Amino acid sequence: MLRQMIAPVLFGLLGTGILVSLGLWQLDRAGQKAALIAELEARIFDAPVALPAQPDPDQHRYLPVEVEGRFLPEHVFVLSAQKASGPGFHLVQAFETQEGRRILVERGFLPEAARAGLTIETDEAMRLAGNLHWPRDINQHTPDYDAGRNLLFGRDVAEMAGLLNTEELHLVLRAAQPAHPEITPVPVYDVTIPDPHLGYAVQWFLMAIAWVGMTVFFLWRIRAQRD
Repeated sequence: MLRQMIAPVLFGLLGTGILVSLGLWQLDRAGQKAALIAELEARIFDAPVALPAQPDPDQHRYLPVEVEGRFLPEHVFVLSAQKASGPGFHLVQAFETQEGRRILVERGFLPEAARAGLTIETDEAMRLAGNLHWPRDINQHTPDYDAGRNLLFGRDVAEMAGLLNTEELHLVLRAAQPAHPEITPVPVYDVTIPDPHLGYAVQWFLMAIAWVGMTVFFLWRIRAQRD
């Protein structure tokens, strides 16, 4: 009987060891992700710097920057909503810096009722402060750009840059001088990075427990058949 149990025991130990190691690996990944999120959240409120010459989504995400220049006529509305104001739009507008760079600026939230009478200033000298971001809120089910209403149903930096003829560089406004009376900035306050690793770790550990249980049951069956 002992000889019959050797293979199931080894198989059970091997499977359990693999599943536990995968769970521990996911715990380590969760720790790394938590450290990254903490680092990025601390960066959000650093003193603003100039635009990087070669922006990189990995290196410069949430970097606080300050720019001077003027808004351009090109703009697009992104469907959105705020708890206090209800449905509305985020206004994303092209901005030309003093150095001649064209970037995207997410100016903030505009209630639906205010859109019709909105005056979008251009050519006025502006100083902006905010955080660089590369949001992508769309998926395969997101409707396409509505040209008739100049409306997007989610943010995608590449698509917005193509529509407004700018760099793929997106500044989420925190403050503007002078400020627009009808547009409420919606600054970046926290980091939105998927962090599924703890859930994956729990799944691997539960599978390890189930594997142990099946191994014990199989050994019990072998012994029961011998008796």
